[in-house]
Amino acid sequence: MRKIHPALSALALAALAACSSGPPVPDWKMNAQGSIERFQAAYLGGNALVEQTEFQRAREQVGATGKLALIARVELLRCAARVASLAFDDCPGFEALRADADAPDRAYAAYLAGKAQAADIALLPEAQRAAAAATQDTAAAGAVAAISDPLSQLVAAGVLLRSGRATPALLETAVATASDQGWRRPLLAWLGVQRLRAEQAGDAQEAERLRRRMDIVDRSGKPLSS
Repeated sequence: MRKIHPALSALALAALAACSSGPPVPDWKMNAQGSIERFQAAYLGGNALVEQTEFQRAREQVGATGKLALIARVELLRCAARVASLAFDDCPGFEALRADADAPDRAYAAYLAGKAQAADIALLPEAQRAAAAATQDTAAAGAVAAISDPLSQLVAAGVLLRSGRATPALLETAVATASDQGWRRPLLAWLGVQRLRAEQAGDAQEAERLRRRMDIVDRSGKPLSS
């Protein structure tokens, strides 16, 4: 089973593990971890039904502890996958629990929304800090390209796009990463941004090439839904 990427595991699994210092590991922790991994993978792959089912399972497993901060964290993980796929919203599940969230999670929520302040950067997952701190768009794009974990990289790229700071190089990085992972949902989203920019630049040939590529990806699986 694919592990949750390092940046987000700092938000999710480290806190889960902190609830108990020794064996045996409670079933809810293992079940929640498995469901978190599966709902992220399902969302990125474009399987909305599995994503919804596994997300609810993860929330129920964590909810059994009564720890509101951990439930908020699960909601934040869901929002991060959406930012990676350019599905921007106000992260309502997290916002409903903001008052119960830990400071690093509130900082990460601000980051996902493209509203992180200087004080938030030190609280972010390590993989995101360099991109968040970069003041020049080209430097930010380079920091994103240097992130080794694919999902962490797409999250950082999504935040930059949301903030109006996406360079052509950043788009290329995001498309290449989503393509290499076979993640249909973010790949279609990032290709769509490239196609729109080609159309705006009057490059009909490039826009058509991107359209053909998107058609191939779109036909490779079941129709995507939110």
